[in-house]
Parts: sequence; C-alpha cells; structure tokens
Amino acid sequence: MKAAYLVAHGGVDMFRYDDLPDPVPGPDEVLVDIHAASVNAADWKVRVNAYGSKLQFPYVLGRDFSGVVSAVGANVSDLAIGDEVFAVCPPGQEGTYCEKIAIKAAITAKKPAQMSHVDAAALALIGLTAIVTLDESLKLQKGEKILIHGGAGGVAGFAIQYAKHLGAHVVTTASARNADYVRSLGADEVIDYNTQNVAEVVKDCDCAFDTVGGEATASAFAVLKHGGRAAFIAGGQQPPTPPRADIQSIRPAVGRSRKHLERIGELLAAKAITVPPVTLFSLQDAAKAHEISEARHLRGKLVFAIR
Repeated sequence: MKAAYLVAHGGVDMFRYDDLPDPVPGPDEVLVDIHAASVNAADWKVRVNAYGSKLQFPYVLGRDFSGVVSAVGANVSDLAIGDEVFAVCPPGQEGTYCEKIAIKAAITAKKPAQMSHVDAAALALIGLTAIVTLDESLKLQKGEKILIHGGAGGVAGFAIQYAKHLGAHVVTTASARNADYVRSLGADEVIDYNTQNVAEVVKDCDCAFDTVGGEATASAFAVLKHGGRAAFIAGGQQPPTPPRADIQSIRPAVGRSRKHLERIGELLAAKAITVPPVTLFSLQDAAKAHEISEARHLRGKLVFAIR
C-alpha cells in the first residue's frame, strides 16, 4: 500500500511517500480500504515528539478515517466486505495516512449514507471528543452557560453546535476574522482573544471547555462560577490544577466506541451539526498539511483524499 510515513521525529522533512506492507486483520478486526483520513493537531505533536513517544520507524500517523471494508476477521459478524465505515483509532494505535488499515470491528461504525467519506473523516475524532467532553465529562445541561476556547477549530466548532443543541448559552473565543463563522455555528457571544481579556469580560459560566491550552487555561478557570467545571484537551495527560477548591478540573477520557460515532451521524441527520470547512490534500502533500496544522490558525479541518 502507499503511505505517507515518518522516518524519524522532527520537521516536515521527515515525511516520505512510498510503499509499505499491507496490514493483516486479526480475528476481531476488519481491513478497511481508506478513502479519506483526517489531520489532527495531535499528529504534528507526535511528529515533533511533544509527547515523548517511543515510536518504531517507519511510522504512519493519523487517528481517524473513512473507507470500505475489504476483509473481515474470523470473529467479526456485524460488519461485512463492502460496508462503508468510519472510525477513530484506539489509544496507542495510529496509521491512517495510508491506503489500508486493520482496526477492531467493535469500535468501527457504518458510515451513514448522507455522509461522504471526506465528511466522515472530518467529523470522526472531533465529534467523538466533543460529545464525550460535553456529555460525560462536563455533563452540560440545558440552560447552562459554557465558555469554549478556540471556536474556529475542529473540536471547538463541533462543541459549539452540540452545546447549542443541548440548550446551553455558548460563549467562545475567536479572532475577528472568524467571528462571523463561529456565530454561524451558534455562538451567542464571541470574544476576540487578540483585543479582549476573556477573564475580564466573561463571568458566571457553569462550564469551560479549553481546546487551546497555554494562556487560555487560566481564563478557563477565571470565568467559572462557584462549583463550575472545566475540561481540557490540550497540554499534558493530567488536568491543570484549579486555583479554587470549588472548581472541578477534568481531562476527558475519550474512549473509542461505535455508539459515539453513530451519535455523530444522528446529529448530522437532524441538522444539529454541520460539517466544518474542509481543505483537501493528497498523501503526497502530508508535509504541507502539517505546516498548516502546526500554524494553529486553521478554520475547520484538513483531510487527505486517498481514494
């Protein structure tokens, strides 16, 4: 199979595009011919070794994809050859910047007919992350007020829409050029992080969801009312320490499950969420895609169109 892979940690010059051996599915796995795969911020962080990973090279990055089942393991009965599916790789597994992947059938969902492969790849990990964070970590309720940092990004953009669907009042941060975009997603208030101090203009939030990290972390805590909850997906494995004992600080455990992927399809069918703006690349252009992702000013998603 063709693949865009790393030969070492480092810059984008560590990418190569060439043949690698086809994966072989285990008894509980399916082999999927990948049609589209997403680029996520975690990918370039793995490339530069921000997580201290111990990788074996050549190494194929990538965590979510959409494609067609081409083989099934001996124990798989709920998926069949020819099924259109999408999935997010389990923690510890990557490998979607390529033409084929073997993955556990139990965490692989059938792709809804109304979703293209590109759309499914664009929504898989960001949707899973947003749904788990808002439903299971923050337990966001109708009528609550939530601050979502980095509204123009993939996870945050999905979270804005989902929070509105749940009946929350949504405040988000974005640059001036993205203000209209995040309002179109449903944001009730937009804070320009370049000209406004979030901690000074936002108060009494029940929840905060920080997808940015760095300086945004302190303001995520500062906007919370007594007993507020804050969730963080940027930075290390442990949640930041809150400045007050009454605040709950959470690092979401984003497990992989078929039910969450099916929920994404349901939300799309109900028009509760829309697909973010997508910029398409070929696998040969993995280095360029990473340059854009690493710059951190992307609106929407980057997706490899593979088939």
